[in-house]
Amino acid sequence: MSTTSFPASLPLPDRSARLREAMLAADFTADGLLDLLGAPAYAALARSETVPAVRATRGDSPLETFVRLFLLQRTVPSGRARAALPLDEAVADGWLVEEGDGVRATVDVRPYGGPDGQDWFIVSDLGCAVGGAGGASGSGRAVVLGVGGASTTLAGITVRTPVPSALDVGTGSGIQALHASQHATRVTATDLNPRALAFTRLTLALSGAPEADLREGSLFEPVASQTYDLIVSNPPFVISPGARLTYRDGGMGGDDLCRSLVQQAGDRLNEGGFAQFLANWQHVEGEDWQERVRSWVPRGCDAWIVQREVQDVTQYAELWLRDGGDHRTPPEEYAARYDAWLDEFDARGTKAVGFGWITLRKSGSDRPSVVVEEWPHPVEQPLGEAVRAHFARQDYLRARDDAGLLADAFMLAPEVTQEQVGPPGAEDPEHVVLRQNRGMRRATRVDHVGAGFAGVCDGTLSAGRILDAIAQLLGEDPVLLRDRTPGAIRLLVEEGFLDPVRAAS
Repeated sequence: MSTTSFPASLPLPDRSARLREAMLAADFTADGLLDLLGAPAYAALARSETVPAVRATRGDSPLETFVRLFLLQRTVPSGRARAALPLDEAVADGWLVEEGDGVRATVDVRPYGGPDGQDWFIVSDLGCAVGGAGGASGSGRAVVLGVGGASTTLAGITVRTPVPSALDVGTGSGIQALHASQHATRVTATDLNPRALAFTRLTLALSGAPEADLREGSLFEPVASQTYDLIVSNPPFVISPGARLTYRDGGMGGDDLCRSLVQQAGDRLNEGGFAQFLANWQHVEGEDWQERVRSWVPRGCDAWIVQREVQDVTQYAELWLRDGGDHRTPPEEYAARYDAWLDEFDARGTKAVGFGWITLRKSGSDRPSVVVEEWPHPVEQPLGEAVRAHFARQDYLRARDDAGLLADAFMLAPEVTQEQVGPPGAEDPEHVVLRQNRGMRRATRVDHVGAGFAGVCDGTLSAGRILDAIAQLLGEDPVLLRDRTPGAIRLLVEEGFLDPVRAAS
């Protein structure tokens, strides 16, 4: 592990195993919190509303003590704290500080459930969980946030196949590095903020995870020419007029930080490796946003770019002004900052900002697959396997001409259902919709040939033989049907409605 100078004001991780044991013994876990607080108070805490949780923790059990210390960040009597945890060690190591006859936490510690039932803990700055980012804005630009919707989204979409090496760029409190430690032999985490590296070390230690190679610096600078099998990043992607908060503003103009991150990732990936990011991008007057982000894709990489949300510039500015606590400043100061955001957007011709996911896969193909789409609809997390399967299907389709496609057999994906849409009592439906009930939860309209074809795809007959049978039933020319159907089959395969199960001989 590389040497990093960690600020002395943060806790020491060396004896965190004993604190972890006490937390687990008290059932200070995601499930334990839900049982103690109940669903309404638990959900309120996730919204940074603490009153219901305060009311639910008026007792003196060890679990209630941990909640009041590390989640609600209240002072707890020393005797009560001593009954729950190794108090002297916790004070000596900096997890707690004495305050009169009691103690209080120096950091936020939030229980977090791992994908396989692991009991993990995410360590971050005080105020971030109970007050939102705005509650921590007074902590300075180097504030380190805990678990948020963006971080859990990235964790859910990440491909989780075992790999020799993984890189977390802009690690923050270390949640992505923690996930990667479960399936990567070697994990490297970088951040421009040295406090973030310190928090990542605490998160890994308190969660009982292996240590990571922690390196200070911007984007890929700390890893020189090294390459990885997996790269993940929830970068400071906010497009703002000034980098006041390191966790949010990357210090580059417009969407240049996200563009740079994506463009440089290709040279850092091993063959077959994945790079997965959350990002913002500008919608510029007179420019196609899809072409803008498509131009970011590095040579030799396939890409799947999904826009999940679009906000006009006023909505976007208001969101991040609230996030940074600017709505609590005097009205004239708030107005000046709001003006600065709109001036920045006007100067760049930006009319809206998109948010979404970008996944690269290093294929080395001279015919890269680049899919850019808008999908604001609900999905089912985790999506890592769906992401992996998307690129596997691209490989399959790239290797098949129409003749090869018709020689292969397919199976209807198990989560697909069929809906017939039309007026009540009509003899035939107006159209048929195939709908996925898992993963991306796509729906696609098909004609009667497509519906019949999908309905009999059970992996036993080739696509060509099925089409010949359909042609005979409908009285159509089988040659013409074979000629006009491969495009529809490709779309059903690309979107995951059909899975190829047998290659052409």
